[in-house]
Amino acid sequence: MVLKESSKNVILSQKRPNFGITSGQKKGGSMNCVIVQARMGSSRLHGKIMAKADDEHIVFDYLINQLKHSKLIQKIIIATTTNKEDDLIVEFAKKNQIEFFRGNESDVLDRYYQCAKNFSSNNILRITSDSPLTDPTVIDDLIINYQKISCDYASTSLIRTYPFGIDAEIFSFSSLEKTWKNAILPSEREHVSPYMKKNSNIFKQFNLRNKIKVPLLRLTIDRKEDLELFRIIIPKISERPILMENILELYNYEPRLFEINSHIDSLEGYNKSIKYDKEFLKNQDS
Repeated sequence: MVLKESSKNVILSQKRPNFGITSGQKKGGSMNCVIVQARMGSSRLHGKIMAKADDEHIVFDYLINQLKHSKLIQKIIIATTTNKEDDLIVEFAKKNQIEFFRGNESDVLDRYYQCAKNFSSNNILRITSDSPLTDPTVIDDLIINYQKISCDYASTSLIRTYPFGIDAEIFSFSSLEKTWKNAILPSEREHVSPYMKKNSNIFKQFNLRNKIKVPLLRLTIDRKEDLELFRIIIPKISERPILMENILELYNYEPRLFEINSHIDSLEGYNKSIKYDKEFLKNQDS
């Protein structure tokens, strides 16, 4: 993966980033509402969102700060589970004056639907909590195109050009409700949007493409190597929020840093759920 050489160096910062985590929510309705799915019980890196990012902040702090820099998000909601261990996430939400919802752990689609219904959300932006480097400018570009085209579903990954961890998708409540009523496969219930993606005849779609294709770059946090890379990246970039262009400049400047997690299969979780789909369909036929 080769990127065009940058004309300027990444600013290597020695000072600690200064951002406060307050409610940060814009006044008004929930026309554009981001629902962040979050839980402690990750099978591959338990409690990753509560892991230390630097001396003062945890991973989840960074994600929330990134989202608060969006100009078009009107409400942030954390959708977690009813599991006891996820009380920590609720405490985080309360401490930082963020709305939250508790629902089904395995049926994430139902959790999203019930959450959106509870908050009367019109347009739902889906973000996963293991993507603390989510770029607010990419989110805003996605929202602008979604509204301009008047589509049902818009994403950065229908055709992937963005790194893993810069993923975002937005859909209408009516699209979510239709999906909730009709999606039956385990992968469709766990990953929320596959039913929408597979049914372009039902849902008008839009794919946001990145000018520089970097689909293999991995910025999500799902393994210990991902967390290590994240901790390396954040002190090397002084700007807040951290934008994808800053990360790509760093990649040009120090490409070997990103080899630390390059061996990890970024589709591991989804491919695992596809296997469950086959078992589900086999049982349906028997």
